[in-house]
Amino acid sequence: MEEKEQQELQRQYADVFEIDSNLDRLVKRIELLNYINPLNIEKEKHRFFASKYTVEPEFRYPKLKFDPYKLHRLFFLQRLERIEDEKIRKLYQEVIHYYSNMIQCIETIGTGRNFYFNSLRVFGTPTEKDVQNARFILHFKDEPSSVDMEKVFSAEEAKHYFEKFAEAYDFPLNILFSTHIAAEAMVSNSRQSLLIKKNARFSKNQLLTLGTHEIGVHLVTTFNAAAQPLKILSNGLPKNVETQEGLAVFSEYMGGALTLKRLKELAYRVLAADSLSKGYTFADTFDLIHGHYKLDRDEAFTITLRAHRGGGFTKDRLYLSGLRKIYKRYKREEPLDILIAGKVSLDSEEVLKHLRKKGLLLPNRYENLSFKQKMNTNKTLDFILNNLK
Repeated sequence: MEEKEQQELQRQYADVFEIDSNLDRLVKRIELLNYINPLNIEKEKHRFFASKYTVEPEFRYPKLKFDPYKLHRLFFLQRLERIEDEKIRKLYQEVIHYYSNMIQCIETIGTGRNFYFNSLRVFGTPTEKDVQNARFILHFKDEPSSVDMEKVFSAEEAKHYFEKFAEAYDFPLNILFSTHIAAEAMVSNSRQSLLIKKNARFSKNQLLTLGTHEIGVHLVTTFNAAAQPLKILSNGLPKNVETQEGLAVFSEYMGGALTLKRLKELAYRVLAADSLSKGYTFADTFDLIHGHYKLDRDEAFTITLRAHRGGGFTKDRLYLSGLRKIYKRYKREEPLDILIAGKVSLDSEEVLKHLRKKGLLLPNRYENLSFKQKMNTNKTLDFILNNLK
């Protein structure tokens, strides 16, 4: 955008830009993933395994770096009535309520059911259809293992792979090693960085999966959002998680990385999240995944940890429902470009089109390369995705 055009936009929507800037400063202090991952995962994993899966893990979490009450107050001090455009005003209203719920989530991490109920307000709980879809996926017989699934690459080798993978995207790739993340790799939006779990081992397929998922979607949307006039697209609109994770797994599918094993992992996550609503303990959920479904104990522990961290975290149920929604959209031949403009959601599509008309949403700077051509050749995956309810 030309500097003159930008100045005119700033003048025309001065109240929007002021509130947008205020919220940006506040939101930067509350990235949930900075607080939800336990600090003592390996120690508690060892203790849990040594107890023959009976002792409930006692996880410790990072300390808060903000005052929740003060932050709540600052969010609700924003004078939204000054925004004349009704659709934009309503969008910012929803954004404030969304981040208010997020503060309550972070404030109650480690407090058991208190956190769980706050998590429900932000991420919801699996529907009956979600659970049926998960069980449908788990009915399929495991595919034979291949050398591509063997974890032979170190974290350092993964770093080199991701650096090479990102060259096609032409944006700066900052990679950091971490010992305090539940996943093998994840994007930190606030730091515009890819975090890799130190000492983790990776398979060839996993590297492609993480490349198409984390770089192809999460970093693409991070850098697209950074080039937008409104900062709120970087911080995330309400319900953005389901859409963004759906896009990321769909990117795995289109890039030829998605496997039945990975799809089953998403199904297990739904069942683990569903177990929370049934009042299952950590040991109960682990027994469901490892004892009943016979998943390898290390993988079962990770899925159980992801669901039970904080006191009951339901975010993981959104990957499968998000994939289903994005896949249906793809089959209807509807474009995906507006959904990678930033951390946006399917529910916000109409207001995004409105922002585009007003000049407040610019064309994407980066696109997802996997979406250009379908590389998946697995007919079983096609059958499953076509038959999800």
